[in-house]
Amino acid sequence: MKKQDLIFILCFIAFFLPFFLFQPAYEWFKSTTDNHPMLMAFMKFAILATAGESIGLRISKGFYNEKGFGLLPRAIVWGFLGMGISMAMMIFKIGTPAFLAKMGVNILSDNFGIRLLIAFSTSVALNCIFAPVFMTFHKITDMHIIKNGGTIKGFFSRPINMAESFKAINWDVQWGFVFKKTLPFFWFPAHTITFMLPGEFQVLFAALLGVALGVILSIANLKKK
Repeated sequence: MKKQDLIFILCFIAFFLPFFLFQPAYEWFKSTTDNHPMLMAFMKFAILATAGESIGLRISKGFYNEKGFGLLPRAIVWGFLGMGISMAMMIFKIGTPAFLAKMGVNILSDNFGIRLLIAFSTSVALNCIFAPVFMTFHKITDMHIIKNGGTIKGFFSRPINMAESFKAINWDVQWGFVFKKTLPFFWFPAHTITFMLPGEFQVLFAALLGVALGVILSIANLKKK
């Protein structure tokens, strides 16, 4: 383990440990999540998902940041994407059980099997309907950040050319790996676990999965090369 890895791990532990060790910190986290869900979604994803991308860079290139990587623009993009993910989770958590109820499922049952069915169905609906759009948009913003030198000024200096960006995506990797493999084999079960958790931890766990996303993105980049 190199020095940079040790520093990264220690910073990660130092950031999260107080929420597990000190009751006031946990109560603050819970109340703030309840009262300001969008703000907390922004913060969770801006920090955790960006950290995941840094881990992905470490896996693919050997370091956590580099010139042109655009750590701050990525954090801003992830913050807003996190708000969208939080909104989608709210919508699918309500809509999917309502659909299952129409199909004859007793969604009020406390039976573990029923709860698992609801969580799995919600995960599948979220990942089949929302995730491909989200992943494609994230890929486009990622390309825009790199194209403009990874700076805040560069990111906001020109609008994203969506038509050009769609053409520039490597669809063999985006479809053949990101959609076709990671959605059913990783995200379906991962988000099933997410929807089995208490409400205040669901967005946090989804943001923690951003670390896994960083690893997936690094694998996708390596496959592209």
